[in-house]
Order: sequence, then C-alpha cells, then structure tokens
Amino acid sequence: MFFGELFSGPGGIALGAHQAAEANGLALTHAWANDLDADSCETYVNNIPGATAASVHHEDVRSLDIRRLSPIEGFAFGFPCNDFSTVGERLGVGGKFGPLYSYGVDVLNQLNPNWFFAENVGGIRSSGDGSTFRKILADLSSAGLHGYKVVPHLYKFEEYGVPQARHRVIVIGIRKDLDFEFHPPSPAPFREIDVSSRTCLESPPIDPSALNNELTKQSPTVIRRLEHIKPGQNAFNADLPEDLKLNVKGAKISQIYKRLDPNKPSYTVTASGGGGTHVYHYAEPRALTNRERARLQSFPDNYRFYGGKESVRKQIGMAVPVAGARVVFDALFKTLNRVSYESCESNLREHMPPEAQRDQEELFD
Repeated sequence: MFFGELFSGPGGIALGAHQAAEANGLALTHAWANDLDADSCETYVNNIPGATAASVHHEDVRSLDIRRLSPIEGFAFGFPCNDFSTVGERLGVGGKFGPLYSYGVDVLNQLNPNWFFAENVGGIRSSGDGSTFRKILADLSSAGLHGYKVVPHLYKFEEYGVPQARHRVIVIGIRKDLDFEFHPPSPAPFREIDVSSRTCLESPPIDPSALNNELTKQSPTVIRRLEHIKPGQNAFNADLPEDLKLNVKGAKISQIYKRLDPNKPSYTVTASGGGGTHVYHYAEPRALTNRERARLQSFPDNYRFYGGKESVRKQIGMAVPVAGARVVFDALFKTLNRVSYESCESNLREHMPPEAQRDQEELFD
C-alpha cells in the first residue's frame, strides 16, 4: 500500500502506521509527505522507512501541486489545530489555520485513496458550536469519486497505553464502494499497561548521552520555585513563598510550572510556550529534556530529531503519539484484513451535544 501524508510533522503518525502495518503482515510503502517546517522534514526523512529528501516536500501546502503527487492507497493528515484548540481565540475555519483541512479534502478528490486517517484536537468538536466539525465531516464524507464512510472518535490516549493525558479526535474514512466497516478500537486490552510517568521515564533509564537529551538552563529562582512545588502541583496551588509566586491576573493555567505526578500519566506535552510550560520532573527541580518529552510521546530512544533545542521541542509537542497512532492503524489494518478485534460500540456522536448528534446522524445514514 502506497502511503501519503500532509502536515506530516516529525513522523509520529507515519511511524505508528508502519509499525501497525508490519504487525499485520502488510507492506506499507512511503510515497510522499509534506510539511511547512524544514526541521520536521529532515527528522521525517531520517527516521521514516523509504522517505527521502525528494519525496518529503518542504513547502507550504497552499503552494503544493497535489495533481503532481503520485497515486496512493492510504492517506493521513493531522491538519493544524491552532484554530480549534481550547487554548487561544478558537477561530475555527475562519482563522489562518482552520481552512487547511480542505487541502486534505483536495487530496481525496484528486487521488481517491482507499482510506484516510485525519487527526485534530478534541476542541474541534465544539468549534463554532459544532458547526465547524459538522462541515469538516460532511466535506470528508462527500470527497473523492465514491465518497467516504467516516468514523470520528475521541481518543483519550492514556487509555490506549500512552503515558500522557492527550485527547485527540481521529477520523477514519474508507471509500463507500469498498466493503469494509471500521469501528474504533476498545481501550479494554490496554487497561493493564502501566502508563505512569515514572515507568515511562525510568523503565529503562534514559542514557545521559541519548539523542536530544540536553538539559534546559534554569535560573536559581525557577529552581527554588520548583523545589517548593510538590509532584502533581503547579505554581498556583503550591504553597510558595511570596517572592516565588507568579504575578498573574485573570485565568491561571494549571500546567504552569506543573510537576509530573510519578504515579499518573503526564499531562499534555505542548509544542511551545514561555516560562513554566516545559513539563517538569517529579523528582528533580527541572524541566524535562526533549528525550524525556519524546518518551511521553512514545517515540523510541533511537528516533533522532533534527534542529535546535526549541525546534525539537516544537516537533515533539506537535506530534501524534506513536503508540496512539499505532493503535488506530492496527484497528484499520485489521478491518482491511477482515480480522476481528475488540472495538467500541460507540463513536464520537456520543461525545457531541444533542443538537450536534442530530446533525451528524444525517452524515451516517
């Protein structure tokens, strides 16, 4: 199966897809990928099987000539989430990034792949009071020569073996002329997996000389502040001396200088942000290294990220967890192989407000 990808980032989706294909006895062949970020493209080229500098297109998707891309059977796109995230102005399809999903629809229209995998933040469900998501699903459903049977689902990745509370909407689409019915995989088989941050970061220990493992330089004030914050606490609920408290008015973001709870999954690893947003160790008064963040995103330790330290941080934070992508692709490939697996009885319609459920019903009838 030839596989193409837009908004490919550093390759979390692609690696998960390749791992799942191999586990299911399928040959997944990289055809092409595209991303705006040069460092992400270099990371992808140097880690994803079959990827080359010629096949990974470093350019704005708005200037990419989709008609010249080679044919594919499978397609993935984690379209930019900035305008759908619960953090920020939530401009939806009216923002700078919101309309970019349409380039994924263009690929479906031009290349008509057998299936697709589309990913975005959980906040996309309520953007525009649900109208944005309904439009995206409608556009995906009607794309291509035959249209697609679309199955959206809200995946709480910590329930699927990922050591991080990261909630993402993934839409799987299979062409309507193909006799396959996808069902979201159940989290039940993953319940016994230890997804605590301690197990993730310590079993096995990370070699100090590991790739992308540089420590962040921190001021004495930050170190003192972290020493007063207990595991699981943040800068606003910890008992801090007056000189270490943050002078913040209005909303107080719970992840600011928040230290990991060693017995729970990490909170969401983010791509950027100023002081207090780097994710903080439970046992040491410091920010995590990029290699530690990559572990929370389930990248293997031999996965090398290219670019400067902040660029690598951004790549890791923007990625889809490898293990999470693998779970969804495993279910998709089992569907294509007609192999049974434990699935959910419901899909994302049960997570939507009643009025949105009614509107979405029309897409699935």
